[in-house]
Amino acid sequence: MAKKINRRDFLKIFGGATAGASSLLVACKNNPQQTTADQQEPPKDKMTMRVNPNTGDKVSLLGYGMMRLPVVGGGTERDHPDADIDQEMVNKEVDYAIEHGVNYFDTSPAYCQGRSEKATGIALHRHPRNKYFVATKLSNFSPETRSRAASIEMFENSLKELQVDYIDYLLLHAIGGGNDSEEEFNSRFMDNGILDWLVEQKKKGRIRNLGFSYHGDIAIFDQLMTWMDEGKYHWDFAQIELNYLDWEWADEINNRNTDAKYLYDELQKRNIPAVIMEPLLGGRLANVPDPVVAEMKQRRPENSVASWAFRYAGTPEKVLTVLSGMTYMEHLRENIRSYAPLDPITKEENEFLLKIAEDIYNQKNIPCNECNYCMPCPYGINIPSVFVHYNKMIREGNMPSNKQNPEYRKQRKAFLVGYDRSVPRLRQADHCIGCGQCVSHCPQRIDIPKEMRRIDTMVENLKRDGKVKELEL
Repeated sequence: MAKKINRRDFLKIFGGATAGASSLLVACKNNPQQTTADQQEPPKDKMTMRVNPNTGDKVSLLGYGMMRLPVVGGGTERDHPDADIDQEMVNKEVDYAIEHGVNYFDTSPAYCQGRSEKATGIALHRHPRNKYFVATKLSNFSPETRSRAASIEMFENSLKELQVDYIDYLLLHAIGGGNDSEEEFNSRFMDNGILDWLVEQKKKGRIRNLGFSYHGDIAIFDQLMTWMDEGKYHWDFAQIELNYLDWEWADEINNRNTDAKYLYDELQKRNIPAVIMEPLLGGRLANVPDPVVAEMKQRRPENSVASWAFRYAGTPEKVLTVLSGMTYMEHLRENIRSYAPLDPITKEENEFLLKIAEDIYNQKNIPCNECNYCMPCPYGINIPSVFVHYNKMIREGNMPSNKQNPEYRKQRKAFLVGYDRSVPRLRQADHCIGCGQCVSHCPQRIDIPKEMRRIDTMVENLKRDGKVKELEL
């Protein structure tokens, strides 16, 4: 095992090199051609498979998330909402995935502004039906889709768009995610009788596995577990957020989330297979602090930062598949390599990652993944850019938090100058009035006005420190 060195030594030895190295480790959305230095074609016959105990399905450990599909001209639908889906590229990537053992494809009526199911169906229909498992969701979020008739229509349309006679894995989409999650759950699935209708569709063979994806309110999750214990409903699988940061720190980072350890353990007790979402936590675990990148490269020089997170998410034995939204072929190749075959996380590596998670938590990183759902701000604030700069200072070890640190003045200047360069003055945190319009749109449930106040206070204190030093001089 590599000799331990402290954080300051890491920064001295690796600080200048790791920023450049980290950009090479994982393909990024700004430059999809950037890949790991040791990019190699993954094997076609080494994909790790997991067996669903309910059906005997042999499912690829890597699942293809169809929520960020490429568009004509480059980029994704999120970047260019008016652009057409690049069906040719979707077909090419799906073909490559199947050729390399990936057989689980996850979509939703809500993805890509309602266009993901159709694109997924076109790509998959070109292959024999027994070569893939398709997962989609009852995404009846808006009130106009919650009636029995509208929910049934949504399900039937999913079959049509996907060009299939049955859904392999059907999910109640994002339970526990609303402001009043119990009332919302009842409105979406119980008051209209749609959950019982879905159970009937399963008996008819139109749904092979019935489950749910969970976001937020633990009371709803626990209720569904109780129903299974009582024999009221049987859950064939459940989709949860699991990564090495959320394993023990999800609740502390965001009190609307639940630690993945609790969720996974409850599923394991009932022999419910777990489908994993957010293995990279919106990309944050592919952009960990530079000293962490250095130590990961010390331990596994040939592996990317992202591969550590994927290996962690895939190691628990009750994990059926780990979803990743893969826009670019480089992402697909990289993730296939992580699971073809899986090299499970060792006990020592597990302790290493959980210590990293604790350190990341203690740095008070803001869990923004730049999805831009909070935008536009009615007062012109560039919310993601403010958070990106703040997190960048933490990642680079340049957060000016300790005045006794001999580097404090240098860090203070770097923060303030970098802030003005990356975020125009009129779009900075001090213009937030706390209207809260952005909060309900944030998938990570960040208290955006609170964070804006905190960052603005910090910036003002840094400016005041400079004025005091000028007077002293």
